[in-house]
Amino acid sequence: MYLRKIQRRNKDGSVVRYLQLAHNRRKDGTTQAEVLVNFGREDRLDVDGLRRLVASINRYLGDEDDTAAPLGAEAAGPLTVESSRPVGSSWLLDGLWKLLGIDAALASRIGGRKFRTDVERTLFALVANRAIAPASKLAAAEWATFDQVIPGLDTLSEQHAYRAMDLLIEADVQGAVQEAVFFSAAHLLNLEVDLVFFDTTSTYFERDEADDPAGESSSLRQYGHSKDHRKDLPQIVIALAVTREGIPVRCWTWPGGTNDQTVVTEVKDGLRDWRLGRVVTVCDTGFSSEANQSYLKRAGGHYITGIKMREGSKLADRALARQGRYQPVRDNLRVKEVRLDGDEGRRFIICHNPAEAMRDAARREDQLTAIREELARIATAHQADVARAKAKAVKTGKRPTTPSDTPHRKAECALRDHPALGRWLKQHPTTGRLSLDTAKIAAEARLDGKYLLATSDPDLSAEDVALGYKNLLEAERAFRTMKSTLNLRPVYHRLDERIRAHVLLCWLALLLIRVAECRTEQTWPTINTELGRLHQVTLSGPAGSLQQTTRLTVTQTKLFKACGVSPPPKMSGLKTPE
Repeated sequence: MYLRKIQRRNKDGSVVRYLQLAHNRRKDGTTQAEVLVNFGREDRLDVDGLRRLVASINRYLGDEDDTAAPLGAEAAGPLTVESSRPVGSSWLLDGLWKLLGIDAALASRIGGRKFRTDVERTLFALVANRAIAPASKLAAAEWATFDQVIPGLDTLSEQHAYRAMDLLIEADVQGAVQEAVFFSAAHLLNLEVDLVFFDTTSTYFERDEADDPAGESSSLRQYGHSKDHRKDLPQIVIALAVTREGIPVRCWTWPGGTNDQTVVTEVKDGLRDWRLGRVVTVCDTGFSSEANQSYLKRAGGHYITGIKMREGSKLADRALARQGRYQPVRDNLRVKEVRLDGDEGRRFIICHNPAEAMRDAARREDQLTAIREELARIATAHQADVARAKAKAVKTGKRPTTPSDTPHRKAECALRDHPALGRWLKQHPTTGRLSLDTAKIAAEARLDGKYLLATSDPDLSAEDVALGYKNLLEAERAFRTMKSTLNLRPVYHRLDERIRAHVLLCWLALLLIRVAECRTEQTWPTINTELGRLHQVTLSGPAGSLQQTTRLTVTQTKLFKACGVSPPPKMSGLKTPE
């Protein structure tokens, strides 16, 4: 069956069209149209009645969710596709944003003041930009206006983006915004904050000069120890505290010359004001000074920290000298707990990774082989110069002269100053010649695959201490995500408040994508790529305009369901002409 149109021309030349429901039947070898229902003249057609009939048929067939082209569209005019923009990733992030209560947390801190623009929506757009397509704030404003659907926000200007950043950092005094956001997320996710992992990193700025430390508006960008190996550029220091699940707790920003050993007190005091309860802070060897360990024990807190085993550490030598059996924890990890006399408040855990020990030995042997070959080459070249000098003396009948040793000395100096090979060499006090430091090699061999931990917690088992310290990799993974996926760098801001706000936006984006990853068990780039294929199409015609979402795939449906977020509606934003 099908709908067909027939027409009749009147004497005055006008044309009248009729709509019929017809069915083709085969009779005597020919196909003839048999009219089942006459709907009458097209210009007097009961369109609503036909729509009800179509809906009834769709319900009977089980296709009631399918969209049907409206009858009579020919009379109303064709629809025009005005735009098509991705909606999936931003819709998921917005759902998590509201599910975690970030919108309410921001409203509680920024609320109480009237603005011409929606500050919360503007901040969400900037956070979504960091997660989906990181760009400058100018580019982010254009992206949110033309390239991506941001729920609840039609347009965004650069000045509104900067104003929202200023308001955000004004409200985040003593981490107030971060505290409200984290506790809202922790309540929903049932986060365990008994272990908090803390670490720092640095990010540099593409400029030649550092800020004036006493500058009124800009003082953060300073020279310091660069963890990106760009000591020629000014930088800032960024710290993160994360849970064992990798969910960020709080972030800090300091001038680029800040030493790791000096920030622990500020971190401890900041988290203590949050009243997290009994917390064990986990940090690496860069924060393991005696003063820091003592400070971390205040207010009933405890710590797990790495201890430097090289550089002549007497504490490490005493711990490694204690006898005891290693207890297997996993295939690649064995632990041994030791206690030192006169150090009753600390427990020391020696960890040994057999696979890593083999890699350390192989790496060291490769370096020693390279040193032996280079020393042999230098010696051979020196002997060749001596032989040529003797041969020349015999030929000329003159007394042989001693050839210059300068090139060989320079080669030895280059080998001694090599960042990886020089550590295995020692220099003779009188001749200045290089040779392998066998004592250093033997000492390093005893440390293959081992690392030393210290903890003040009397209740954690040695296994829990070792596994807890290994989870410090979550903090390092967070930094990698901020620098790669979220494009923390380059930073286009000059004012200190804007730099801090930029880091805070990255922290909020990290929180959202970590929750998405934990719930879907997939990486954010995979989630973003899949949901980026879900588009919202804007259609317009004489009857008005509306937005229609492309059909969800099975994978996209599973992602929304795993995150606990409802997918975008199929139809929305219906507008009729006034």
